[in-house]
Amino acid sequence: MSDTIAAISTGLVPSGVAVIRVSGKDSLAVAEKVFKPVGKTSVKDFEPNKMYVGEIVADGFTDFGMCVYFKAPKSFTGEDSVELHCHGGLAITKGVLRSVLSSGARIAANGEFTRRAFMNGKLSLSSAEGLIDMINSESESGVKAGYYLYREKLTAEIERMQNLLTDALSEIDADMDFPEEDLDVKSRETAEKTLKEVTEKISALLKTYRGGRIIKDGVKVAIAGKPNTGKSSLLNALLDYDKAIVSSVAGTTRDVVEGKISYKGVNFFFFDTAGIRESGDEIEQIGVGLSKKITDSADLVVFVVDGSDISSDDEEIYNDIKDKNLLVVLNKSDVGEFFYEKADIKVSAKEKINLDGLKECIYNKTVGNGIDLNGDFICEERHFEALKRAYESLSFALSSVKTLPLDLLSVDVKDGWDALGEISGKTASEEIIDNIFSRFCVGK
Repeated sequence: MSDTIAAISTGLVPSGVAVIRVSGKDSLAVAEKVFKPVGKTSVKDFEPNKMYVGEIVADGFTDFGMCVYFKAPKSFTGEDSVELHCHGGLAITKGVLRSVLSSGARIAANGEFTRRAFMNGKLSLSSAEGLIDMINSESESGVKAGYYLYREKLTAEIERMQNLLTDALSEIDADMDFPEEDLDVKSRETAEKTLKEVTEKISALLKTYRGGRIIKDGVKVAIAGKPNTGKSSLLNALLDYDKAIVSSVAGTTRDVVEGKISYKGVNFFFFDTAGIRESGDEIEQIGVGLSKKITDSADLVVFVVDGSDISSDDEEIYNDIKDKNLLVVLNKSDVGEFFYEKADIKVSAKEKINLDGLKECIYNKTVGNGIDLNGDFICEERHFEALKRAYESLSFALSSVKTLPLDLLSVDVKDGWDALGEISGKTASEEIIDNIFSRFCVGK
């Protein structure tokens, strides 16, 4: 099997320009077969990082485009690489790729370019995760979270902590190797200071996970209340188009209706749930049960009350959900001046009155609650779990640093070091690595 890989990096969609990426030791040889430069410089003499124009010999036709050569190790993958820039028609792009594959390259696997970059030390595992988060992100905040990882900021912090632990382990090992030097007290003092500093930093990082998850994945908002309070109308008003069926018949919404908006760079996912009430209708009751599951898992519950029809049913529902992160919305302000002592805001879904105020309240109840969008975050569950395991091992070592035998103390410190290494990739298993790169598209 060829060591040189190729793929379309710009996706199979019609566009002005498409890019076919080639990487591996035979990249330049492949380019020689498919690219005919206009100037006097032959492909084998191409100057790295310089764009050349010429003809691209595709499968059955010729296109006019450009070629650039990246010499190892100064390339994304760390290998010799070539990019062919052709016109972005689907037939043209596919034809150029077929020509490249018939000239000595093979089709790349999902994420194989980035995996080679990782294997060649061009980026860490967490940086690769940041890259795919940026590519897949549908919000500005998600791009920010991915960029934090991609620019190796988390890796730098992880490596700093690992270096501190390495120094502490070295002193512990020295004391065990040379007990006659009586280094026990000094090595324990060093270990205690290091463990305290590292566990405090890990604790601070762990506290950012809630904000990081919200920034990366968005905010889940459940719209709840009794039937006919205007929940579906409110969803439609927030989305600014008719997503949910609106009817005066109670029980119209029997399933969960979803919609998404972006506000201040953050995605908010709304779930219009079935009206919560007792019903003899089996299908409606299934919908009510699903509504309760959605409200249990939501980041915020928007409890909608009809200002013209406040009853004991509202109080019963409120008592069931009052312990959740809750925003109480008094609806139908266009009909009259109503009062509900628990209401946080008054709106009219029908006339779209005070929707901006509602969006701001939703934002403040979730993202705005102590989360700095320009800060550093833990946004990957894998990183969160690794940090938790590191914290547990190192906290135990810290609590027993003065009493635990040095050989056992070093085991706990090393366990913490290994858990941190899973984030950067130093100690990650092949299964973890395979799983991460399987999330990538073929061209990346």
